[in-house]
Amino acid sequence: MDSEFFSRRDTLRLAGLFTAAGAAPLLRARAARAQPGPDAPVRIGYLPITDATPLLVAHARGMFEAEGLRAEKPVLLRSWAQVIEAFLSGQVDVVHLLSPMTIWARFGGQAPLKVVAWNHLDGSGLTVQPGIQDVRALGGQTVAIPFWYSIHNVVLGALLRANGLKPVVTRGGAAPAADEVALVVMPPADMVPALATKRIAGYIVAEPFNAAAEAQGVGKVLRFTGDVWRDHACCVVAMQESDLQRRPEWSQKVVNAVVKAQAWIRDNRAETAQILSRENPNRYTPHPAAVLAKVLAPAEADRATYLASGAIRHAEWSNRRIDFQPYPFPSYTEELVRLLKHTLIEGNRAFLDALDPARAARELVDDRFVRAAIASAGGPGMFGIPDSFTRSEVVSA
Repeated sequence: MDSEFFSRRDTLRLAGLFTAAGAAPLLRARAARAQPGPDAPVRIGYLPITDATPLLVAHARGMFEAEGLRAEKPVLLRSWAQVIEAFLSGQVDVVHLLSPMTIWARFGGQAPLKVVAWNHLDGSGLTVQPGIQDVRALGGQTVAIPFWYSIHNVVLGALLRANGLKPVVTRGGAAPAADEVALVVMPPADMVPALATKRIAGYIVAEPFNAAAEAQGVGKVLRFTGDVWRDHACCVVAMQESDLQRRPEWSQKVVNAVVKAQAWIRDNRAETAQILSRENPNRYTPHPAAVLAKVLAPAEADRATYLASGAIRHAEWSNRRIDFQPYPFPSYTEELVRLLKHTLIEGNRAFLDALDPARAARELVDDRFVRAAIASAGGPGMFGIPDSFTRSEVVSA
């Protein structure tokens, strides 16, 4: 994997961005730009991971143009910090962000963004050294996460607590105690080699980095995150709040294209892997098609293997390794806020103590456009969404 796509300084840069002082220069730069009109092209910023799939497929298959929009080729960015910088400064209009990151940005940093849809369901896993058979075996060892404000950190915390372990941050090279697991933030592209050289016992991250460890024979999936939190969101589609207010028709067309892309992906998973791969002329990601296919269009035998190993414990959920439905359920955002309050997070987190889950769901998410887009794409049933647009969250570590 190309580690150039993720900077080691990303965490420090992000911590600075999500403060009023850190975000102010970017917001001023955006205000100084000429405000885009209703005919302005769609500008997408993304990281080269499967979380960006609907945005990339919508571009590849001309779905923005089908809505009457022009779309520039999506801009491949090299870190979460670059994504946020490009978004806040107005260089791009549409991005995918880790769902907890949007909570941090909106309520911790007062960033003027809105979640307009989900990008995908599940699509992440806890990958460990081949000899590790149980979560409890991680006691006294180190596990890497991609970022503190990530669904990966939230799910890992739930798994560790359920197995009598405590996540900690160690200093000065100190080893964690037998009932502790040291967490370290690491660029996803560095995780596979770190696991291979046994610098870490495991990592929890988005695909295709779990599939890459399997393909290289250096690690195995111990649990899929979707087998802990059923049908959870990982990355979500974020747009400028001002665009939703000033350009509602344009915004609706953008969301329409993303929703129609998800409907297409659900029926064309193998082709989707080819579209995203480095073999495709667009080279949206640096990943080989075979690794992406293991995530998007896995062999039937894979499920039996994961059931036998315990990577999948809730067979009755019938989850896919990654799936696609766009509706941002309020219950998910509310549960996410509740779980974040009990998750080990370094840096700015004081805002979480006073954050009401219901208020967060109301103020962070604007579901007007995605509801209309789902209706135009065939209705909730097309995506397995109940007509009530409600659900109950199930977290079972």
